[in-house]
This record gives sequence, C-alpha cells and structure tokens, in this order.
Amino acid sequence: MELLRTLAATAFSTALDVAPIVGVLVLFQIVVLRRKLPNLRRIVAGFVLVLLGLTLFLIGLEEALFPIGETMARQLTAPESIGAERLADGVDWHDYLLVYAFAAAIGFATTVAEPSLIAVALKAEEVSGGAVRAWGLRIAVAVGVALGVALGCFRIVTGTPLPWYIVAAYVVVIVQTFRSSRAIVPLAYDSGGVTTSTVTVPVVAALGLGLAATVPGRSPLIDGFGLIAFASVFPIMSVLGYSMVASRAGRGRGADHSRET
Repeated sequence: MELLRTLAATAFSTALDVAPIVGVLVLFQIVVLRRKLPNLRRIVAGFVLVLLGLTLFLIGLEEALFPIGETMARQLTAPESIGAERLADGVDWHDYLLVYAFAAAIGFATTVAEPSLIAVALKAEEVSGGAVRAWGLRIAVAVGVALGVALGCFRIVTGTPLPWYIVAAYVVVIVQTFRSSRAIVPLAYDSGGVTTSTVTVPVVAALGLGLAATVPGRSPLIDGFGLIAFASVFPIMSVLGYSMVASRAGRGRGADHSRET
C-alpha cells in the first residue's frame, strides 16, 4: 500500500514537472505555427510512456541507487575495513585507496550507461560521417568522469578546498581549448554537460554524501557536495586530450607515409 501511495505521489509530481514542456510545445504548434498536432494518439501515448518511465526511474533512485551509493561508501570507510587502529591516529588518504578505486569504477560504469551521453555520441557520429566514433567518445568521457570522481573523493578525504581543484581544472581546459581543433571543442564541452544527468548524478552524489558522513571530521554539507563538478569538468579535459593525441598521431602517420613515398 505504501508503494502505491509513493507511486501515485511521484507520478503526480512528475506530471506537474513535465506539464510546462507540453504546454510550450502545444502553444507554439497551435498559436504560432497555427497547425494541428500531427499523430495526436502517438503523442499522447508517448507522453504517457515518458511519464511512466520517469516515475519508475525516480522511485528507483530513491529506493535503490541512493541507498546503494551511501551503503557502499559506509562499508568502504568502516573502521573494520580500514583498521580502527589507523583511524585512531587520524585520517590518512592512503587508507582510502579502495574508495578511490570504487569511485573511479562507478563513475566509469554510470557514464557509459548515461542515456544523454549515448544520444549525443550517436548524433556526433552521424553528423561527423563516422569521423567521431560513438563508442570512442563515450569511453573518453567515461575515463574523464572516473578520474574526476576519484580525485573528488580524494578531496573529501583530505579536506582540501574545492575551488583549488576546480580552478586548476578549468585552467587546463582553457589551455586545451586553444590548442585543440575547433571542430572538437563544442562537442567536448557538451560531453562534460551531459554526464551530469539521470544516471551519474544520483550515484555520484550519494557516494559523496556517504563518504563525507563516514570520514572523521568531514561535513556532508560542506564536503559531501562537489563531486558533480568534478564529473563535469574532467570529461571536457579527457575529450580534448583524446582529440589532441589522436590529431598528433594522425600527423605522425601522415609524415611517415610521405617519407616512404
């Protein structure tokens, strides 16, 4: 019974969230374009499916993904996992190597499965005529998120200020932007944005909050948040870096071929 009430409340809340989007589309179609809605039955059926999917997804976040992230963080940072005698001497970042490895793995896995990234990668491959491979882009972005989330967990453990990392990361991004091909820069920036979406954000946020709650001396409010920023900027760095390496490798192969001929 409790599940049905939660399902109904979530469905109602989701319908209210989606209603403005539907209102804008209908308004422009009828008032601005002055045309009837084509395939009205398909549109209504699609809206119902979207509403149902979002409702089930939000319930899954609350019932599964958030608890899993918090539970894993607590288990990995428990005294019996790290060693109570070492925790008594204070927090040492070496004691949390398993946490960094788990953060990198979960960041990589959630990014590869991110629906928005899949959509962008497929469109990039289609528009570029195959010059940008969908799987290559997804792997490059996932590697960036993995490194970013692992470094973000290191920041939480050490308690160092968040602005130091973000400012340094964006300085690197700015330098890479001027040294990269203009064709890849917009795609790299969009790739950083799409990682902060439906799958990655809940798991990464839960991991950060759970880690900050279990590390001695850390505040979930001050130290728990910020992982999403790492998951946004580091994919930009990885995609731009991948483009620069691929460009140099291509020029090297071209030079070798010209020497042979």
